[in-house]
Amino acid sequence: MSALPTPGTGGAAAAAATPACALCATEGGELVWRGAALRVIRADEAGFPAFYRVIWNAHAAEFSDLCAAERQRCMEAVAAVEQELRAQLSPTKINLAALGNMVPHLHWHVIARFDWDSHFPAPVWAPAQRARAVEHEAALAARLPQLNARLRERLQALSQQ
Repeated sequence: MSALPTPGTGGAAAAAATPACALCATEGGELVWRGAALRVIRADEAGFPAFYRVIWNAHAAEFSDLCAAERQRCMEAVAAVEQELRAQLSPTKINLAALGNMVPHLHWHVIARFDWDSHFPAPVWAPAQRARAVEHEAALAARLPQLNARLRERLQALSQQ
């Protein structure tokens, strides 16, 4: 039986990036903010303009690879993204997910969902329930620069605590 990884190995003392890992090799989407420990990106997911990811910078596969302080820092960032999406966009629901099946690099999906989106109420990875509402998507996308600016301010403040 193999031992569990040592907590904290995903943080500042982590090994070098894993070249075969997509989230080590690229930002993973449109960079909104980067700190020493993590970054927030807006994913290019068709039909879901307010699809964000909180990505741990160092290569770690599982949340439990982080020490307690790192886990708290990560979840504070996830909560900040969720709160700003709610405050700025008033979505019907926020979806949170940390799957990592396709890309085993610690990241959280933070997705603003709307009753008009093509998949609602099903998950974004399920089959579409209806045609895309491109006019709603465009109107939402136009609001993202202001949201991203607010996210940068909030995440920067969090990183200095």
